[in-house]
Amino acid sequence: MSKDYQSVINSLKSKIELIISKYEQVASENKKLSEEFDSCKNALEISNNRVKELELKISNLQLAEAFKTSSTDVKEAKQKIGKIVKEIDKCIALLND
Repeated sequence: MSKDYQSVINSLKSKIELIISKYEQVASENKKLSEEFDSCKNALEISNNRVKELELKISNLQLAEAFKTSSTDVKEAKQKIGKIVKEIDKCIALLND
């Protein structure tokens, strides 16, 4: 019977060694995947920050474009203001008479 016990013990030893080996493989793979995850997480954060910067630049450019006027717009505005000033002057002249 001691041979039977010895064979059972040897079988358990080999199974335990196999389990330990598998555990070490899984632990190693887990560490590798954790490092890869951290790397991807950092890359995502950098990309999100870049997107925010570009969205801000787009917003600023759109705002600048809204205030940008062409020379013809300026001329038209000056002409309209000139007409309004002339009309006001006429009204003041009529009131003074």
